[in-house]
Amino acid sequence: MPDRTTEQLDFGRLGRRHLQANFQGGDLSSDGGLMLLRRIDARTGLSRMAAKALTERRAAGRIHHRLRDLLAQRLYGLCCGYEDLNDHDTLRADSLMQTAIGRDRPLASSPTLSRLETGATRADAWALHGVLVEHFIASFATAPKELILDADASDIPLHGEQEHKQFHAYYDHHCYLPLYVFCGQSMLACLLRPSRIDGARHAAAVLRLLVNRLRQAWPKVRIIIRGDSGFCRQRLIRWCERSDVQYIIGLARNKRLQARVAQAEEVLRRDYERTGRKQRLVSEFSYAAGSWNRPRRVLTRLEYGAQGVNPRFVVTNIRDGDAMQLYEQLYCARGEAENRIKEAQLDLFGTRASCHRFAANQFRLLLAALAYTLMQRLRETALRGTELERASAATIRVRLLKIGAAIVRNTRRVRILLASHHPLRHVYAHAARAMAP
Repeated sequence: MPDRTTEQLDFGRLGRRHLQANFQGGDLSSDGGLMLLRRIDARTGLSRMAAKALTERRAAGRIHHRLRDLLAQRLYGLCCGYEDLNDHDTLRADSLMQTAIGRDRPLASSPTLSRLETGATRADAWALHGVLVEHFIASFATAPKELILDADASDIPLHGEQEHKQFHAYYDHHCYLPLYVFCGQSMLACLLRPSRIDGARHAAAVLRLLVNRLRQAWPKVRIIIRGDSGFCRQRLIRWCERSDVQYIIGLARNKRLQARVAQAEEVLRRDYERTGRKQRLVSEFSYAAGSWNRPRRVLTRLEYGAQGVNPRFVVTNIRDGDAMQLYEQLYCARGEAENRIKEAQLDLFGTRASCHRFAANQFRLLLAALAYTLMQRLRETALRGTELERASAATIRVRLLKIGAAIVRNTRRVRILLASHHPLRHVYAHAARAMAP
């Protein structure tokens, strides 16, 4: 059999030059940005915190890969676009991935990583949620004056026989219905739930735990809870009022609310017919539903255009600020949380719930959350002031992490040779310097 390593492959000619190829290029990688992930992980300690929070269940005499190395390998893989465990059968031999993890020999195989995920428990999920919160708190050099917590739910489609698999009529498929909580761009919770439940279920309990921990760290911080009409539940609202927590939450339309704004809508209709321009009004009034224990402040945004009337209602206990300011500058900003959910689910593979066990799928969702956190910290710490400071995780991956590199290792150093004509080499260098010890 011929030696395929040294065999010359002939691709014809280019003018007077012969086109030839072989497999003697040495150690090459398509993930030259791994060093940035290694450095931001070392700076924030995310993988170390996650490993310390989990319980080591393996026999001590049979451990070949530290728990921290397994988690870092999985997180770096997700950040670089490797969503499946079988990708690691090749990645474990990648010299640059080994260097990023801190090893110089093969990394964990896909069966080893699979045992980590399928053996996960509810206690592991609780511990990793604690890591998300503690990592968020540690990211502040000084106490913040105000925190806005965004609660929202989304779907994770299911195509197998997963535990607690249920059909959801709104999404029109079998799915899970995870609950997310964000503060700005930081993810604080991603609780996996069956789908045949009220979308606001567990929200009050999760937010109460988060608020208590945040107030332990910052007793004087002002906390605002924000959500759409699916979270307008008396249990949550009354807890906020008892706990000195402010809220601004969507309110579903009903006949009584429609009657309160009918006269204003008629005025908008007449103005639209007279001018031909879309009419808009933001106002407020006091309102109490039959199940409420007292009236509350309700903001309303009314529009009338070519498609007719389009009212929105929001209930809040925030006293300062006029209706226009609260609605447009505070409530409407909650749409940013929806973008962050899409980023975590699509760019960092938070929908890969292909394990049979529910606890294992929760663990996978938390791995995606940790990978999201790593990318978010890279964005806010190392890419601030660059053209990628507002880029999504997918854009950062394609433009900054997926860089061809050659690796030369000897006993004294590891040299990583990046493409000299990379268009964002200045951003790469800026990020590396920004994270320097």
